[in-house]
Amino acid sequence: MKKYDAVVLGAGHNGLTCAAYLARAGRSVLVLERRHLVGGATVTEEIYPGFKYTVCSYVVSLFRPQIIADLNLPAHGFELLPLDGTMTPMPGGDYLMRWHDTGDTRRELIRHSAKDAEAYERFGELMYRLAMTVRPLLSTPAPSATSLSPKNLAALLRLGKTFGQQSEYLYELAKLMTMSSADFVERWFETPVLQGTLSASGIIGTFLGPRSPGSAYVMLHHYMGEIDGQFRAWGFPKGGMGSVAEALASSARSFGAEIRTNAPVEQILIEKGEARGVVLEGGEEIRASTVVSGVDPKNTFEKLVEPDHLEEDFRKKISRYKTRGSSGKVNLALDALPEFTCLDPVRRRGEPTKPYLAGGISISPTIDYLERAYDDAKYGQFSRRPYLDMIIPTMIDPSMAPPGKHVMSIFVQYAPYELANGAHWDDQREAFGDAVIDTLAEYVPNIREIILHRQVVTPWDLEQTFGLTGGNIFHGELSLDQLLFLRPVPGTNGYKTPIRKLYLCGSGSHPGGGVMGAPGQLAARAILGGA
Repeated sequence: MKKYDAVVLGAGHNGLTCAAYLARAGRSVLVLERRHLVGGATVTEEIYPGFKYTVCSYVVSLFRPQIIADLNLPAHGFELLPLDGTMTPMPGGDYLMRWHDTGDTRRELIRHSAKDAEAYERFGELMYRLAMTVRPLLSTPAPSATSLSPKNLAALLRLGKTFGQQSEYLYELAKLMTMSSADFVERWFETPVLQGTLSASGIIGTFLGPRSPGSAYVMLHHYMGEIDGQFRAWGFPKGGMGSVAEALASSARSFGAEIRTNAPVEQILIEKGEARGVVLEGGEEIRASTVVSGVDPKNTFEKLVEPDHLEEDFRKKISRYKTRGSSGKVNLALDALPEFTCLDPVRRRGEPTKPYLAGGISISPTIDYLERAYDDAKYGQFSRRPYLDMIIPTMIDPSMAPPGKHVMSIFVQYAPYELANGAHWDDQREAFGDAVIDTLAEYVPNIREIILHRQVVTPWDLEQTFGLTGGNIFHGELSLDQLLFLRPVPGTNGYKTPIRKLYLCGSGSHPGGGVMGAPGQLAARAILGGA
């Protein structure tokens, strides 16, 4: 029986990243994926004939440029198409458009508030500086706060020097880490729609409202991305999000890694306190010198590891690790292009509407709108008028649907995993989808008549189909008590776990969630360095 240097559990983008780096270093690697295709939550699937859905994740920004270069992903089909900006429709028929071109954005903001147009440039500069202060943490393991080892002390020293170079922003960073996104943006702007659409970045994927302390950090987390050196840029991979995973898988295979789909893992083999391989459902045993888990921490330690291999204190910490799902997804196949009421003046002027629809579209008209959506979730209900973050992929990649047709990808918040009064998502799925369409119809009157098919993805589906405990898209909350060396819990020491030769490489480890690849890259570095 062949023994591998490493077996990686889960072919999500982080697992594939880790596998590719290990294989590039000459290690024999096997990746095991329980589904029929690679990607985890980073997948493209043709659920409805001719229409390709980005079922879960839907945009790219945080994906590390170093990974793209190291693994030569463009040679394996990776191509990122930039989104041109973000449109926020407003009740009453107006809109706010934030273009990637700063001059165009300034002219647009002046329509709403000359004061905010002036403040927006200063706000962008501050967010850039704060992101540059924090961003080194995305490419380095989080140093321990307690270890006195020379290696850890050296890491703390390097981090201190980095922060020292940005010392003038540390006070703002300290405030941002504990503030709400609403409080943060209200310090800068007076226009309700600008406040709403900016603060919405602080609630994505979290069980927080815009007025919840800590949501400002989540906003910063989403500001740290770049595309081709352009800060705060977002893009859509040609062919859908699954093309990210396919490129990573192709790169890993080019270095010699093996990938098996339809291979669900039942148990991690542990002998004498050391991971020695895995057992698949059905009983097949696979031996490896190192086991790397790309699945979330709760699944890893509560389902795949027998309890007697873990100390009780560690098991309790894992049981308290927060994985409350708060979001869902609705994917639409459309017979025609949605006609947003807010773009009627553009149409009347004879101008093309395509540029407005070739970027993000955010239903987040005010902070109060978002907070009311959160109020529903606090009491176990999906939001009756939810926050919607949308793109129309066919506006930049027509291959996603037949000619003249379109797909719409709608991220929805809030959708709590645990519903009130014992309700189950199987009974609420269609009502949830209806609430999304009803909300969208307030801004797109023709939406119902052009829908050919809809797919409604609930937190329950995210757990059952994609293995995300609680339906949490980040493998765990991005809260202060679950960041840096505390992610997922104290005692995991970076990517190592209390079990020798068992590592974590998913979004439940530092630096967290999003289509980033950094956890997989850093886990591989730790394994190769013997950390």
